[in-house]
Amino acid sequence: MSGKTLRIGVIGTGGIARNRHIPGYQRLDDVEIVALCDIAPGLAAKVGAEIGVEQTFSQAREMFDKVDLDAVSVCTPNVAHKEMTLLALEAGCHVLCEKPIAMDVAEGQAMVDKAKATDRILQIGLHYRFTSEAQTVKRFVEAGELGDIYYGESTYFRRRGIPSWGVFTQKRLQGGGAMIDIGVHVLDHTLWLMGNPKPVSVFGNTYAALGNQDGLFSPWGPWDTKKFDVDDMAIALIRFENNATLMLRACWAGHIEKTFEEMRLMGTRGGAFMKPLGIFQDKHGVMVDITPKDLPKVEPHFQEIEHFCACIRDEAQCIVVPEQVLDVQRIIDAIYTSSDSGHEVIL
Repeated sequence: MSGKTLRIGVIGTGGIARNRHIPGYQRLDDVEIVALCDIAPGLAAKVGAEIGVEQTFSQAREMFDKVDLDAVSVCTPNVAHKEMTLLALEAGCHVLCEKPIAMDVAEGQAMVDKAKATDRILQIGLHYRFTSEAQTVKRFVEAGELGDIYYGESTYFRRRGIPSWGVFTQKRLQGGGAMIDIGVHVLDHTLWLMGNPKPVSVFGNTYAALGNQDGLFSPWGPWDTKKFDVDDMAIALIRFENNATLMLRACWAGHIEKTFEEMRLMGTRGGAFMKPLGIFQDKHGVMVDITPKDLPKVEPHFQEIEHFCACIRDEAQCIVVPEQVLDVQRIIDAIYTSSDSGHEVIL
């Protein structure tokens, strides 16, 4: 497909599509957004008028019937990821689907199986893998600088960041709350840096401690507490078949001093910490700290879209491997199951 202009469709024209996917494609040469789809009455047409796309639809099936597309971005709520992805793959399109892969691992497996059967690319929007920091640590890991990684920590805590738009707080449409929304990012990129060991057990607990309370301050505006039926915080301990362990924490809202993200790796030859980025080792009889300087300034959402298009053109090998993403979803499913049962889940 080298040299051909890629014809792109976008399904779901909410904030993530308008702020990341659409401008991401618009930055690229030989890529054209030719169709938009959204079930919300008039929304696709409104966005189309803003960006100069004439072919807009309220039903994805009609879009695929009427428009010749090479690829689509699926930017819908989680509940529609599977259906929209399967329709696109059946229509011969490559798919960039927003995170998480689906509502649960069974849906995700169906998507991965269909991508294999149709010989199409299925990339999930886990853009943390494309940050300069993650790419830097990955190079250290692959060079053996950290040795065997036996422990990881991954945290995304917001002091107050419950989404006040969309359907993020409704379990039947999203599958979960903080863990499936932001926990998925820190879980995925830490697993990737650890070499994607196979998970064997998960112990987790979830809380809805602040999400049901009226009158709490939020810089994003009030959310509908009456419709809030998901977790606003989740924690988990994950064990892998290579005996490595990962501590995972995700929180939309908590009484803490500030919002922060952290990632830590500990290996037999070195360790790494992210934000601020540092590598820690022993050399020549002393402990040393390595602080990478002048990392490239990148927008990881745009990087993932550029990577997706390069993979379609056979100019790159997809670094977001679908089978790895299924393990991410498998762990998230197990966290919710463990929390409900009060017991460790054996995978």
